[in-house]
Amino acid sequence: MSVKERVTDFAKKVTKAAVVLSNTSGQQRNELLGRMAELLRARSSKIIRANAIDMERGEEKGLSSAMLDRLLLNDERIEKMAAALEEIIELPDPLAQTLEEWTRPNGLLIQKVTVPLGVVGIIYESRPNVTVDAAGLCVKAGNGVLLRGGSEAINSNIGLVEVLQDACRDVDLPESCIEIVDFTDRAAVGEMARLDEYLNLIVPRGGHGLIRAVTENATVPVLKHDRGMTQIYVDESCDVDMTVALVHNSKVQRPGVCNAVENLYVHQDNKEALQAIVADLQESGVEIRGCARTMELCEGCIPATEEDWDTEYLDMILAVRGVDSMDEAMELIARHGSGLTEAIYTDIEANAQRFLREVDSACVYHNASTRFTDGGQFGLGAEIGISTAKIHARGPVGVRELVSYKYVVRGDGQIRASS
Repeated sequence: MSVKERVTDFAKKVTKAAVVLSNTSGQQRNELLGRMAELLRARSSKIIRANAIDMERGEEKGLSSAMLDRLLLNDERIEKMAAALEEIIELPDPLAQTLEEWTRPNGLLIQKVTVPLGVVGIIYESRPNVTVDAAGLCVKAGNGVLLRGGSEAINSNIGLVEVLQDACRDVDLPESCIEIVDFTDRAAVGEMARLDEYLNLIVPRGGHGLIRAVTENATVPVLKHDRGMTQIYVDESCDVDMTVALVHNSKVQRPGVCNAVENLYVHQDNKEALQAIVADLQESGVEIRGCARTMELCEGCIPATEEDWDTEYLDMILAVRGVDSMDEAMELIARHGSGLTEAIYTDIEANAQRFLREVDSACVYHNASTRFTDGGQFGLGAEIGISTAKIHARGPVGVRELVSYKYVVRGDGQIRASS
C-alpha cells in the first residue's frame, strides 16, 4: 500500500467517526474527555516506557537539550495532560450555540449556530503532549482528529493514542474519532496536506521548515503557527527589579518554547536595566549576543550578527540590542518578528498604551512575562497551536476556534416573490 493510500485510509476512518461525534451531546463528549484523563493516569507507566524508547533514540541521534526536553514524558507531565483534559470539560459547550439571530420583515427567523469543523489534521514535532491537547480540544468541539507527530516521538504518540482510543470504546464512541499516522515516512505530511476531500483544516506545529512544507503543498485550509521570535522592549523608565524578573522568566524558565524571548531591545537611557538584565541572565547560563552598545556596557557578551536578530534559538541564547527610542524598537519588532508575542516593560502608561495599540502581533503584553502566551494560561484549557495568521483564528487556538457555523432559517410558508 502506498503512503497516499495509507494516509487516506486513516482519513476515511476519522471522517466516518466524526459524523457520529458531531451528533453527540456536550455531556457525552465530556464523559469521553473524563475517561481519557482517567486512563492517562492509570496507564502512565506504560506511556513512560514507550517514551523512554524515544528518549534513548533521541540521545543517540544527538537531539539538542531543548528538543529532548520537549520530548520527555514523566508522571508530572502526564498528570498535566490529564488535568488539561479536565479543564476542557469545564469549558462551555461550543456547539449548538446561537451566535446571532434576527427576524426579517417577511417573518423568516434566521439564526447563526455553531457547528463542528469536521475533521482536523494536526502535523507536529517533538512534543507528545500535543497529541492529548489536540485530541481533547477536537473532541470537545465535536471534531474528528487525524494526528501526525514527528518521527522522534513515534512510540510516545502511538502509546498515547492507544489510550485515547480505548477511552472512546469505553464510552461507546468510535475509536477512530482519534487516529494517528503510525509510520514515519515524511511523504505522509504532504499527503495529509492535500486530503481536502476528507480534512477540513490542517494545523502544523513545529519548525519553520515544517510549516513551509505544509503551506506550500496544502489544498486543505491551513491554520499556521510561524516561528516564535518573541521579542521584548524595555523602555526608558521601568521598575528594574520587576523587569529583571520578567525577562528572566521569559527566557530561562523554558527556553525551548515559542513564547520564550529571543530578541531584547533596551532604551539607551536605561543602562541600569540593561546591565542588571544581562548580569542576571548570564548568571543563569544564558549566552548574550549583543550589539556594540551592549558589548560596551556589559562584559562577557558575544558580538551579534545580522542573522541573530532573525534566529529562533529555542535555547539559552538571547540577542540584545540598545535602541534610541520606542519608535526604533517597534520598527525592529516589526522587521524581525513573526507576529506571535511581543512585550513592553515600562512605567510610562502612555508608552504602554501606544505599544499595545500599534504592535501588530497575536499577543502583546505590558509588564508581564511572555510565557503566558499559552492556551492553558489563557484559560482555554489547552491549545491546538498558536496562530500567527489573522484569518479565522489568531493567538492560542482553543475550543472556540475549532468550530464553524451555519445559518438555520425558520419560516411558516414564505416564498420569494422578487427576482
